[in-house]
Amino acid sequence: MGSTVTSNFRPAPDKVLVEIADYVMGSLEFSSEAYDTARNCLMDTLGCGLLALRFPECTKHLGPVVPGATMQGGARVPGTSHELEPIHAAFNIGCMIRWLDFNDTWLAAEWGHPSDNLGAILAVADYLARQGKPLTMRDVLAAMIQAHEIQGVLAIKNSFNRVGLDHVVLVKVASTAVATRLLGGTKEQVIDAVSQAWVDGQSLRTYRHSPNTGSRKSWAAGDATARAVRLAMITLKGEMGLPSVLTAPKWGFYDVLFGGKPFELARPFGSYVMEHVLFKISFPAEFHAQTAVEAAVLLHPLVISKLDQIQAIKVWTHESAIRIISKSGAMNNPADRDHCLQYMIAIGLLYGDLKAEHYEDAFHAGDPRIDRVRSAMEIIEEPTYTTDYLDSEKRSIANSIQVVFKDGTTTDKIDVNYPIGHRRRRKEGIPVLEKKFMTNLQTRFPESQCKRIHDLCLDQKKLEKTPVDAFMELFVIN
Repeated sequence: MGSTVTSNFRPAPDKVLVEIADYVMGSLEFSSEAYDTARNCLMDTLGCGLLALRFPECTKHLGPVVPGATMQGGARVPGTSHELEPIHAAFNIGCMIRWLDFNDTWLAAEWGHPSDNLGAILAVADYLARQGKPLTMRDVLAAMIQAHEIQGVLAIKNSFNRVGLDHVVLVKVASTAVATRLLGGTKEQVIDAVSQAWVDGQSLRTYRHSPNTGSRKSWAAGDATARAVRLAMITLKGEMGLPSVLTAPKWGFYDVLFGGKPFELARPFGSYVMEHVLFKISFPAEFHAQTAVEAAVLLHPLVISKLDQIQAIKVWTHESAIRIISKSGAMNNPADRDHCLQYMIAIGLLYGDLKAEHYEDAFHAGDPRIDRVRSAMEIIEEPTYTTDYLDSEKRSIANSIQVVFKDGTTTDKIDVNYPIGHRRRRKEGIPVLEKKFMTNLQTRFPESQCKRIHDLCLDQKKLEKTPVDAFMELFVIN
């Protein structure tokens, strides 16, 4: 007969919780490359958020939940006049950062966008600085490095999407850990807060996949960062943790949501993820399509005058791109289009560029050529691309395109193995990133203010010494 009594022995905290807390509460002496990359990431992420403010579908989500529920002396939302309590400020900042799918990316067994964590980091840091805590932008950069590392290392060997969970679970976990530290939490409180993040209800990936792809994917990270700040704050008020949240038989995360399989950490926490993160520099496109769009842009001058002569467009890609963004049929909204490999390639071929405006309903409806070009595409998995995508040293995101004409002639097969935002192309990419940042600043601020912000962000030493509240003041619109 089975036992009729359940042991109520409360175990020591799960190993993963302890490893995260040890890391977060440990040394902040990271490599100079990590701090330099974090500075570039800060620029790029804020620029993406500012650009999103041009789109009403984004801005309708911003501001207080209840009209008038502002907080004088609270956290500022860059590019706006909003001052909010830090939980909803994190939602606002996280929402605008992610809206256009233009900020950084991490690709592994699980992918995601580690700079999404900046929503929580900036909201908490600005709030604390305005309350008198002496925080500088070096503190922000250190928190970014830590959040990138937690999210990215957890993603290297552990695939949440394959069990139906969205990658924003890792944003919530990483943001909870660093927010708890910034708020003054102890190691034990970091453990407790992170356990709360794991026990939370987790988002399904439904909103990222056909036929339900929609705008929730653009505010899901904001939701995760806001929840992270909330969990950190209630923990600091004394809320208890759940020590075996991952490993508890039957009721723990592993058994309920991860097929009973424990997490595998591929490497110790350090600064690896920030050093290797991928920037979306040229195109606001789902990252698996970045090299495909680059190839399409190169082919644009060769095909634009011969559109009626196209018989087929052959696209060689990797398994992840096929599984996530290869679609046929109607494109129902902008979120559908920026997660469609064929749509993004079509825009590159037709316009020699890809911008956020190309996803809008009116633009799509106004150019019937887009769907005709989409229908000519043949998507083929290239096994070496899939292998190299999974290779921890190469981490390629390769795509190739060749256009076949009705007379039997073809273009060259254009292969792009690494996007311009890849670490292997940093020397080429960073000047373009800096230009992108200035362009995005110019959508929101006068030229003199743009120059002041841009010059500060290009000066590593000066930026690191700048108080957080002074930095955020530069982004206020009165």
